Amino acid sequence: MSITKAVLVASGDLRETANRICWPVQEQLERDITAAFARHGVTVERGHRVDSATGHGFISSQRMGMDVFGSIDRDAPIIVAEAVWQYSHHVLAGLRRHRGPILTAANWVGEWPGLVGMLNINASLTKMGVPYSSIWSKDMTDDFADGAIRSWVETGAIEHDTSHVRDVSLGDLSPVAQALGQRVAGEIAERMAIMGVFDEGCMGMYNAIFDDEHLNPMGLYKERLSQSALVAEMRLVTTQEATAAYRWLTDRGMEFRLGSDGATELTEDQVLDQLRLYTAATRIADRFGCDTIGIQYQQGLKDMAPASDLAEGLLNDADRPPVLHRETGAELYAGRPLPVFNEVDEGSAVDGLVTNRVWTALGMDPATTLHDVRWGEEYDGQYVWVFEISGAVPPAHLTGGYGGAVSERQPPVYFGMGGGTIKGISRPGEIVWSRVFLMDGALHADLGRGTVVELPAAETERRWELTTRQWPIMHAVLHGVTRDQMMARHKANHIQVVYAEDAARADEALAAKAATFAAMGIRTHICGEGVGR
Repeated sequence: MSITKAVLVASGDLRETANRICWPVQEQLERDITAAFARHGVTVERGHRVDSATGHGFISSQRMGMDVFGSIDRDAPIIVAEAVWQYSHHVLAGLRRHRGPILTAANWVGEWPGLVGMLNINASLTKMGVPYSSIWSKDMTDDFADGAIRSWVETGAIEHDTSHVRDVSLGDLSPVAQALGQRVAGEIAERMAIMGVFDEGCMGMYNAIFDDEHLNPMGLYKERLSQSALVAEMRLVTTQEATAAYRWLTDRGMEFRLGSDGATELTEDQVLDQLRLYTAATRIADRFGCDTIGIQYQQGLKDMAPASDLAEGLLNDADRPPVLHRETGAELYAGRPLPVFNEVDEGSAVDGLVTNRVWTALGMDPATTLHDVRWGEEYDGQYVWVFEISGAVPPAHLTGGYGGAVSERQPPVYFGMGGGTIKGISRPGEIVWSRVFLMDGALHADLGRGTVVELPAAETERRWELTTRQWPIMHAVLHGVTRDQMMARHKANHIQVVYAEDAARADEALAAKAATFAAMGIRTHICGEGVGR
């Protein structure tokens, strides 16, 4: 086949403030794509108009997406162009039934999370079983993008290098790893575990919803909870309790950058409400016997309470302000994390729970978090990723712990009621990274090794300015995985990370975690170096 014309669509946010602010960078991406395809003799036409009334040209709801695709030839080549975070379900209905070749494209720019948005669409299409191709480039003029575009124009498909991925079974791993993996998997299957889900399906992340039929055979069950119950429970947390938690944090050296204008600045009242949320979430988790919880937070809850980010980061740490049972006074989840899967990403729920059990069994700190795969650049001869997420990062991951943590107000474009993050720089050290995802109707897990590196303060500040400076940042180097291999393979907008004490222990933990996944019946893959490579 040879493509001569393609239709471009742009999935946007559900929040119109974000769509308007992000529109200029999307316009630039679309200009770059149109010019790049013109060099290959292909005309690119928009599948929907720019709306002068809204001030942008994004598809901004599922209904709008259905109507847009209703007027597009189902056999036409489609380009889904993403320079920003977007709600994938706006376009998934149309893409599910589309017959023509699909290309997802993102700009290699950190300013807005376009790469994160594209990875989410890719993961959602993978879960749906809909074939697609992808490209990523700063301006679509480099040799990598040009060659990929040529391939798609000539064949309707792009084949990227994924030679860094290899399948592993339980028998491929050491006897020690096998024994630990079988023990942990057996304990989960026998006693079973509960994932507390505060409203399923955050920000259109279809890929992050795992059906019970995939989870239950492993011993994992959902407790479906309501965020309205969380708000109700917050009202029962006393000012004295919230203030005590606040003093606990400031006594540990955590800094809260406060102001007086709640519309644009972090205020003490916002922080106290965040700590009420922290206390309420812990109490509800205990009431239902949850082993891990996830808070949706972006729609609904953001209009009722400040951001949940502070609560999520604290819960992922073993060392945090005590939360006491309202009647008995007993400390809840004392001395251990209550793993939180940010944005109710159920792939992170499975991953975080397994990480918690394996690292605990190995006698290492089980504090874990997800991050967005946000962006990256080379620095001093190695490729250094920027991993960032607004919530869920435990202070144990940061240089200086609580003493290196700063809470800054979330951007008003996302959080009108404010609330702070746990901002800091991830400490240098060895990590294991992973992702559980759905592909070909089954659960899969990718795992690999990495190192968090220390960059000069000026470089860290530059990277913060190019992304989101209110959020915690991790400078990650992945072992044996190039930038383009990572983008070609990774089936999620999120990546799970956890520290190991040193390189030898990271290898040991990687093998044990792979063995646990395999023993649970998850199809397991090692990416890059580690476990015999």
